[in-house]
Amino acid sequence: MLSLKLPRLLSINQVPKGYQEQGILFGYRPPSSSAADCLLSVFQMTNETLNIWTHFVPTWYFVWTLVGRLRGPGGREDPHAWPLLVYLLTCCIYPLASSCAHTFSTMSTRARHICYFFDYAALSMYSLGSALAYSAYIFPTEWVNSTFHRCYVPIAVFNTAISTSLSCYSRFLEVERPRFSKASRMLAFVYPYLFDSIPLFYRFYLCAVESCTEAAILLHYKHTVLAFLTCFIFASHLPERLAPGHFDYIGHSHQVFHVCGIISTHFQMEAIMMDMAERHGRPLPPSLLPSSLQTLGSMGICVAVSLAVIGLCSMALRLMPEPLQREKPHGH
Repeated sequence: MLSLKLPRLLSINQVPKGYQEQGILFGYRPPSSSAADCLLSVFQMTNETLNIWTHFVPTWYFVWTLVGRLRGPGGREDPHAWPLLVYLLTCCIYPLASSCAHTFSTMSTRARHICYFFDYAALSMYSLGSALAYSAYIFPTEWVNSTFHRCYVPIAVFNTAISTSLSCYSRFLEVERPRFSKASRMLAFVYPYLFDSIPLFYRFYLCAVESCTEAAILLHYKHTVLAFLTCFIFASHLPERLAPGHFDYIGHSHQVFHVCGIISTHFQMEAIMMDMAERHGRPLPPSLLPSSLQTLGSMGICVAVSLAVIGLCSMALRLMPEPLQREKPHGH
């Protein structure tokens, strides 16, 4: 009879420093696992298992939503729908990339870095997807076709290049300067989010000073609150920092971070589709609608730049000093 042997789990003192997580003491997978071991560990309770599933399962919800929009009225033939379709595609890609990164990150130190390079690039794509949808459906009416509106997507494309570059670079600092590495990575994603949200924040301001009847605004509020909560959880390492070892398998901050991020994306998606339907009722002149070429071209530039950054960073891993390439466990 064929029997499958699950990988042996290690404690924090048995894995290299680059694999250690604050407040997580047990449940680490061996840092030189095979691809088969990594796949088997998906069905084993480790400190990564729920990190994998909390992004893998929602991926298919977003895929279902994207397929529904493609098969629905208009679909790809509707030029007004292209920003939404591209946004939904990025909603499918970023959780899937994250799930794969968490699954295969223990194959080697180099593989771990490359897995997360792709994870960060996918998040940058999602940021640009949000900007494309915001530009098409979220902008306040008085800002449409303004100088800021015309520059908004090109700046968002530039921001994705900076985001991918800075987040990937932060991994080279992870062992020797962990706090600076963490701060750099947070900045890499917080800054594009804040820029993308400028038109949304202006709508919040208008709702605060004037009577607000927009149906989507409550969903935007929920998305924004959860986005800031997601950032706080990522930065704080709560609750495991307060009770090391008690949340190794269930309930640690990265799992909560994933769940809050996915729910935030759900509210964002619902709000965008509601704004899109409302704007469809009073369509913009054809000259102000983003063409499929503009939408796909912006995302194409983002993908090309991100792949170039990943390629350069992956090559740089070969030139890193010995400690990054082959870290020794401290304490057996």
